[in-house]
Amino acid sequence: MNEKEIMAMANENIMNTYRRFPVVLVKGAGARVWDINGKEYLDFVAGIAVCSLGHSHPRVIDAVKEQLEKLTHVSNLYYTEPQAQLAKSLVDHSFADKVFFCNSGAEANEAAIKLARKYAHENMGPDRHELITMKDSFHGRTMATITATGQEKFQFGFTPLLDGFHYVPFNDLKSLEAAISAKTCGVMLEPIQGEGGVNIPDADYLASVREICDRYGILFIVDEVQTGMGRTGKLFAYEHSGIKPDIMTLAKALGNGLPVGAMLATDKVAKAFVPGNHASTFGGNPLAMAAANAVVKTIMNDNLQDHCVSMGEYFMSALKKLQQKHGIIKEVRGKGLMLAAKLDIEAGEIVNECLRQGLLINSTGGKTIRFVPPIIITIQDVDQAIEVLDRVMEGR
Repeated sequence: MNEKEIMAMANENIMNTYRRFPVVLVKGAGARVWDINGKEYLDFVAGIAVCSLGHSHPRVIDAVKEQLEKLTHVSNLYYTEPQAQLAKSLVDHSFADKVFFCNSGAEANEAAIKLARKYAHENMGPDRHELITMKDSFHGRTMATITATGQEKFQFGFTPLLDGFHYVPFNDLKSLEAAISAKTCGVMLEPIQGEGGVNIPDADYLASVREICDRYGILFIVDEVQTGMGRTGKLFAYEHSGIKPDIMTLAKALGNGLPVGAMLATDKVAKAFVPGNHASTFGGNPLAMAAANAVVKTIMNDNLQDHCVSMGEYFMSALKKLQQKHGIIKEVRGKGLMLAAKLDIEAGEIVNECLRQGLLINSTGGKTIRFVPPIIITIQDVDQAIEVLDRVMEGR
């Protein structure tokens, strides 16, 4: 089938829930992908922070192939070695004592919301069921997670939303503390807001939120679906603040393209879940676990967190030089390889022209370009991306 036939078939048979670009991608390697016509693209989207090790990483491929020949799926009524190994690895490298596996970030956040309410019901009383989340946040597309999401555009048309969520401005401690009531069971936030536009809080924000939660005896939940697995230069973004949350959610880069989600918690909180409280048919299946084990080992053994820091600093410096040259860039912000450029024009036209010139980027928040490339990128990759951006922005 050719490009037009594939796009026509997709448009005819797939629900219209995405604004797709007119390109059919068929192959990927490292930080590059190719379309059906053989055109090469430098991929600075990486599946939206998913393929952090790049496309077709040999260790992930080998792990999946080996597992595929052994065991693809069994019920969670039985133990499997890959699941036990990944759980231990995540616990060993985080604050957590226990892990629940699922398939996506939305599922991980659903699990976190349920666990927080169950814990509160048993330890704080039945009225303590409300969560405070942040304006401009994004936590997923299920009914609970769009309710937790502090952006009306994701909620439009799906009312009535679930009860028990309140929103306060991100990076505003006074508003957060003022919103706490006798019904509050916890606070849920992203260490860096991704879909909200790569919004970076003050350096002491997370530590102050932790202190507030401790003072009022409520839970602190960090959504690291986008920031986790080395994206910010630490394995988990909360580590930059020197604090420990009560619950954390992961997905995206954990499987480097295979659907894997995880919800982690301390023993104290995790004990609220008992058999029958929560489950996921495909969560923790051996194939996804094999991929995730390869991801964690590669990040840790190859010291990719330090590589992410150095490449992030180099990319940030290059973007700031571009800002000095092109007036349409009003701000450059980010951490590690989660970066953004705020423009004074709609970002869509820049994104579309970059696509035509072989660079994949995406926009969020209308006028913000988001860069979440694989964390294995090189100086040459950054230079190539900057060259394309420079050409596209010339004269705008």
